Amino acid sequence: MIQLVMAEGKKLILVTNDDGVHSPGLKALLESMEEVGEAVAVAPDRERSAVSHALTLHRPLRVERLKENVYSVNGTPTDCVAIGAQKLLPRKPDLIVSGINRGANLGDDVTYSGTVSAAIEGTIMGISSLAFSLMLDFPSGGSGPRHYETAGKYAGLLASFVLKNGLPYDTLLNVNVPNSPQKDVKGVRFTRQSKRIYDGSIQETMSPWGELCYWIGGGTPIWERGPDTDMDTVMGGYVSVTPIHLDFTNSAAIEWLENRWNGAG
Repeated sequence: MIQLVMAEGKKLILVTNDDGVHSPGLKALLESMEEVGEAVAVAPDRERSAVSHALTLHRPLRVERLKENVYSVNGTPTDCVAIGAQKLLPRKPDLIVSGINRGANLGDDVTYSGTVSAAIEGTIMGISSLAFSLMLDFPSGGSGPRHYETAGKYAGLLASFVLKNGLPYDTLLNVNVPNSPQKDVKGVRFTRQSKRIYDGSIQETMSPWGELCYWIGGGTPIWERGPDTDMDTVMGGYVSVTPIHLDFTNSAAIEWLENRWNGAG
């Protein structure tokens, strides 16, 4: 268990991500949270993007202290939240923040995202949780300025807001920030999740032994557009804040199914 000397009344914040413990986004988020409360980072030892809500069940996990208040786990973002909140921290954290992801988590990407899934795990535990991502307009391997400081600033504002006001039951916030200097961001808007599919995202390739293989990734994204969607909001220069509810039940579909089931006799 981590031994912390905390000022009275200070909030305890668990910081994690899916890009790995050495990522610049985690550093920016940790620095931002240190201005809000007592922040401790527990993050994967390497990149774990697109692992969704995976838990490691078939091998033991190791925790390594890298420096004060920064720990790595050889597992997934969900592993980090579970171990951090239940074993490493001296008490249940007041807030869990995940990110700052290198690239957006918009639309249906939230179902794949390790960044968002870390916040989902926190929400399942009954802890207010937020996921932060930086919208990049170039490939993740490309070059160009990455304004993590902008995302960090809004992370601090939203974390303070949630610590003061709480969140609705079983709800987390998925936050996407434009990759712009802070002066160019127009503000915050509360949005709905859009829809996105990828055309041509599965590539065929050959192994060195002549075997046909498939590589998933890339492709052309096709978006549902709308002024209240997360995608259009970020593209318009605003910070998108989407409340995500853990209850996936389509309540309207219950009546639809019952009517047709009973009608079928």
